[in-house]
Order: sequence, then structure tokens, then C-alpha cells
Amino acid sequence: METSAENCCCGAVKHKHRDKEGKEYKKLISRLNRIEGQVRGIRRMVEDDRYCVDIMTQVSAIQAALGAFNKELLSEHIKSCVVHDIRAGDDAVVDELVMLLGKMVR
Repeated sequence: METSAENCCCGAVKHKHRDKEGKEYKKLISRLNRIEGQVRGIRRMVEDDRYCVDIMTQVSAIQAALGAFNKELLSEHIKSCVVHDIRAGDDAVVDELVMLLGKMVR
């Protein structure tokens, strides 16, 4: 796991290298592709004047899919980035994680 921070006009931007051939990367991209397809499907439903309840049902499905994506990403973040930073002596990552979890449970 490699992380790096680059300085830009708006402060430090963190990056995490993901192996494009790796399982984690492929799983995340696959989930995003499905979500993207679901969003396009809702657009078609709106364009086709579909019934509101049917559209909202699909929106709920997308929200659930985004939640599953977030859980997967969070799990990988904790197992890689957080563990790496703590082992490197950077305890600030714990505060960052607590703040992130606070945003996620709103």
C-alpha cells in the first residue's frame, strides 16, 4: 500500500496507489459501473414519464448500492491506510477516521 500527499493550491491532497490488476480495484470499479448503470436507468425512467414510486424505488436501490460501496471502501481504508499510518506513528489518522465515521452515520 502506497499513500502520498501532494501540495496544491488548496492544501495537501492524499493519494492511495491501487493496483489496477488487483482484486480491491476491480471490485470497486465493478460496483461503480453497476451504480452508474442504475443512475442511467433512472434517467431513462424520468424521460419515459415512469411512475414516481417506481423511480423512487430505484433511487433507494442506488442508495443501498452506494452504501455497500462505502462499506467496502471503508473496510479497505482501515485495513490499509489507517493501519499503515498508525504503524508509522501518525495517530492523526484516528481523528480523521472518527470524523469520517461521523459524516457517514448522519
